[in-house]
Amino acid sequence: MFNKAKLLTAGSAVMAVALVSTSANAATANADARATILDQITVTKTSDLDFGTIVVGATGGNATLSAASGAVNCAAALVCSGTTSAAAFSVAGTAGETVDITVDSTVNLLSGTDSMTASLASSDATLVLAGGDSFTVGGTLAVGANQATGDYVGNFDVTVNYQ
Repeated sequence: MFNKAKLLTAGSAVMAVALVSTSANAATANADARATILDQITVTKTSDLDFGTIVVGATGGNATLSAASGAVNCAAALVCSGTTSAAAFSVAGTAGETVDITVDSTVNLLSGTDSMTASLASSDATLVLAGGDSFTVGGTLAVGANQATGDYVGNFDVTVNYQ
């Protein structure tokens, strides 16, 4: 009987502890949930990078095409002529947002098995979108001595991302 009384007392104590609420130690707070939705960025090529026609002799040199003006400046050993243009791209997205512009650092131009490399430079590293936004890409083409004749073509990537 004594054990039953102990058990009953112990059980009552456990029940009393279980019935006591721990809410006296609880606290509640709330927070807002937010999201910013932006328009998808689009980038569209409006013109290609064109160094024009280059005549080379026994020594090579560089042909540098300005991203700003599209004009070519040739080394003394080269004769540059024809129509030239910087590559041009239009960008659209959410107005007021800033975007980063990344351009491949080089492009390899091929004509059959012959090649030349151009280093590339963008007119802008960033843009604040306002509608009708664009940027251009120029570069410096390394023309080798006695570079083989041909039509040289290569392609490069530009990437535009929100900051």
